[in-house]
Amino acid sequence: MLFIVAGVVLMAIGLIASAMGWGAGHHEVAGAAHGAAAEHGAGASAHGGEHAPIWLRRLFASLWQSNVFFLGISAVGTVFVAIHTVAYAGWSIMVRRIAEAFSAWILPGGVIMLIVFFASGHNLFHWRTEGIMDPASPNYDAIIAGKAGFLNLGFYVARMVIFIAIWWFFSKRLRDLSLQEDQIGGTGFWDKSINVSAMFLVLYAVSSSMSAWDWVMSIDTHWFSTMFGWYVFASWWVSGIAGILLTAIYLKQAGYLRFLNANHLHDLGKLMFGFSIFWTYVWFSQFMLIWYANLPEEAVYFNQRLGGFDGKYTWLFFFNLIINFAFPFLVLMTRDAKRQMIMLKIVATAVLIGHWLDFYMMIMPGTLQGDSGFIIEIGTGLVFLGGFLLLMTKRLSQASLVPVNHPFVEESVHHTT
Repeated sequence: MLFIVAGVVLMAIGLIASAMGWGAGHHEVAGAAHGAAAEHGAGASAHGGEHAPIWLRRLFASLWQSNVFFLGISAVGTVFVAIHTVAYAGWSIMVRRIAEAFSAWILPGGVIMLIVFFASGHNLFHWRTEGIMDPASPNYDAIIAGKAGFLNLGFYVARMVIFIAIWWFFSKRLRDLSLQEDQIGGTGFWDKSINVSAMFLVLYAVSSSMSAWDWVMSIDTHWFSTMFGWYVFASWWVSGIAGILLTAIYLKQAGYLRFLNANHLHDLGKLMFGFSIFWTYVWFSQFMLIWYANLPEEAVYFNQRLGGFDGKYTWLFFFNLIINFAFPFLVLMTRDAKRQMIMLKIVATAVLIGHWLDFYMMIMPGTLQGDSGFIIEIGTGLVFLGGFLLLMTKRLSQASLVPVNHPFVEESVHHTT
């Protein structure tokens, strides 16, 4: 509740400041941004349609950014359960209920996403500008029109609904099987969970990549990257691991999860450490290939973030690498660091903040150009964090924190590394 109250206050301050025009020069920066877009082939379409006021555009963009971030983390909870189920992993049973609880945000997040998408019009997605795919319109853009088979309203919304429905259905199914196992026991529910998990992972592999194209990459409509689905998934996944780890530590310190030991924390720390490196690998591979090819239609994405809009995002571009790679890599390099709660709490918190900023970098330059800020955006992020924690902790309270009849529960209790 404190997160939500603080977030609402920050949002109100930011919205009032933006509406009053405090913080000089945003109109001039926006004009420069549109000029830059024209130079990179957007042409007249950069001016197509009337934009909402700056304060409203910032609200739409910040709602979209934080919701995509938390919706992805929510689904990762189910991915974590599914992967460890099909791998017959025993050590993770101690934190399984935490991962199950993360999926509580999927349905509310999906509803919010649909509302923001329809309410924002073309303020978030340039391809929704009226007449942009009509050759007779002054807003016509040949490149975007060439993507009409994929980027059209009906197909886009259908994909959004299908992806969220898949994630929600399989999350609920795995949760129900887990709770039934608690009540009845036996190995039958575990056997069913394996089949459900395997099916979910196949569908998630496709839907997570396509959702990254739809919800994030299509903001920069002219630009594309064949690695982008993996990039967004890596950001979601390492954030989800950090969230599970942080929740486990706080529960342990509050007197719960008494069988959670340093070995469980060590394994979660290794996952966070390893996938921070994986995220960096995907980041560098995407950046290096585009930089080396030096094709304008690809390089424009990084030009905007490295010196574009009067250098507004340049510092954040490099800070993104420091907080999401250098910091967790250096701090968690030793075995002892991955077994100390204080070190893990610091790194997990930094990872969550860093990847929220990663989504900020993905979304804001394409939606707001040089008009973005931080007060509204941080306030929105705090509201979403508070809402996510309310739903997640409520679900945690509805069942035993340890799956008491799980076939591998004894293995997890006595886990050593």
